[in-house]
Amino acid sequence: MSTGNATYFITGCASGIAQHVTDRLVKQGARVYATDVNMEALARHAKEAGWPEDRVKLDTLDVRKLEAWEEVFARAVSAFGSIDVTMNIAGVMIGGWIHEQPQKEVDMQIDINLKGVIWGTQVAAKHMVANKRGHIVNIASLAGIAPIPGIAVYAASKHGVRGFTLAVANELNQFGLNVTVVCPDAIRTPLVEQCARTDAGAMVFSGPRLLNLNEIGDVIMTRVLENKELEVAVPWSRAWLSKVSAMFPGLGGNIIPGLIKKGKQHQVEHLHGGGSKSPAEQH
Repeated sequence: MSTGNATYFITGCASGIAQHVTDRLVKQGARVYATDVNMEALARHAKEAGWPEDRVKLDTLDVRKLEAWEEVFARAVSAFGSIDVTMNIAGVMIGGWIHEQPQKEVDMQIDINLKGVIWGTQVAAKHMVANKRGHIVNIASLAGIAPIPGIAVYAASKHGVRGFTLAVANELNQFGLNVTVVCPDAIRTPLVEQCARTDAGAMVFSGPRLLNLNEIGDVIMTRVLENKELEVAVPWSRAWLSKVSAMFPGLGGNIIPGLIKKGKQHQVEHLHGGGSKSPAEQH
């Protein structure tokens, strides 16, 4: 089945990766059930982008709540008959040292990033196992491979997403389902903006540059949706470094100070270069 002929259920569509991917899929003729907790922003972009109402349905979804998942997914199935691909993209990142981070920021990141993905995978899997086909795509991060100081709770949630997704892939392949976990480096979206303004978020900017939406969109359209790879980590150079760091955690003491220094330089450049002032949100 080509990407343009499939039906999609996507979270976090009001901005960022999910919005970009939805734009691409709509242009290819796909049917998309686009969800977000921020319906006002979602509806505004849908109108501006000209998403056709016969192929794109909008709905409010708080991914933290299993009952909301069950209700909204049922409406999607009713609207389209079946869902071929579920993409769990909604997420939030809040930089902060763990001894200073308030409970609400810890809860938000675990509930949205990890539990939201678990609920979405579970609800989609029930539908897809019954159909004996389908593809579940979960967005993790390179922070889900390597330990990243300053965003420890976010890293914990994304380690959870990666581990959960790889385990679930081995559960669901017997039913003919494909499962993919995507682990990108930092991307220029509203998600990174809070980290641009806090010392704890310096490591987020330690790479040569932020990825852009076209780059991650290309990867998702090809390696994920067409090739259905199990794990996709990008870019390869930083992915390799992340996996080495995960294998030998003791190396962190040697390389992390240099990366933080570089990250702080890039933070300044990012802010002076006109980075968005939007706070980190669920996208």
